[in-house]
Amino acid sequence: MEEMKKSGFVSIIGRPNVGKSTLLNAIAGQKVAITSNKPQTTRNRIRAIYTAEEGQIVFVDTPGMIGQTKNKLGEYMMAAAKGALHDSDAILWLIEPSSYIGEEDKKIAGLLSRSDAPVILIINKVDTIPKEQILAIIDSFRSLMDFAEIIPISALRGKGVREVTDTIFRYLPYGPMYYDEDAVTDQTERQITAEMIREKALHALDKEVPHGLAVVIDTMTDREKTGKDGNKETITEIEATIICERESHKSIVIGKGGAMLRKIGTNARYEIEKMLGHRVYLKLFVKVRNNWRDSLTQVRNFGYDRREI
Repeated sequence: MEEMKKSGFVSIIGRPNVGKSTLLNAIAGQKVAITSNKPQTTRNRIRAIYTAEEGQIVFVDTPGMIGQTKNKLGEYMMAAAKGALHDSDAILWLIEPSSYIGEEDKKIAGLLSRSDAPVILIINKVDTIPKEQILAIIDSFRSLMDFAEIIPISALRGKGVREVTDTIFRYLPYGPMYYDEDAVTDQTERQITAEMIREKALHALDKEVPHGLAVVIDTMTDREKTGKDGNKETITEIEATIICERESHKSIVIGKGGAMLRKIGTNARYEIEKMLGHRVYLKLFVKVRNNWRDSLTQVRNFGYDRREI
């Protein structure tokens, strides 16, 4: 008889920029979600699959919980974050290492307290504070609600990550595997490619410009090329468009003499080649869609559709 294993869905919840995507990548062992030091980097629900002897955990990375939504994109992101809670077998609430409890944390606690799923509090970035401060943080957040577990970690350094997965398995039900054993994400290569380009734009650009960017993959095709030595190699040719909200933003994305766009393209190509395992030709374009984040149609066209949550 086949051995019963545990499996389930686990949502990662928290305010913007607390390290949710960094934790997801550390668990997956490779990049499945883009990261940056800018809030609202994650816009979609992203699934990462972790399979071990005990069973399978499907992690759902969500957009950061934001207080007030300012546009249609913000409404989509908040709906994606809240919607993930309903189908979760367990919830990870990520916080930064501070005993201060702000209004956003109180709102998140209110949402989580209405969930039937066990909530595991993850104190991230503990490598940035003295160890003696951790107990004060635990005492402070325990006053908000009852947690199934509280785990201090550093997702960036990989400290405590294994304890997180081991702990989750204790709370999951027995059931079937949802994905193949070698699967690490439900995203397509096109989706990941678009996000990698957006990540490099986030890293390269400042102020408000990154929040108004979207990336669309126009074409992504493989072809074989025969080298001088007679060996064949695969090359992926990609054409992608960076969408921005204003003409003034377009000139910033392109940069003087195209320098900024080349920088974004070079850095993105490096990441895409690591993912695909072969050479990539990447050609970037920049277009303006005025105030696209305020348009429900445009938001849906760029892949942020509440009907698919």
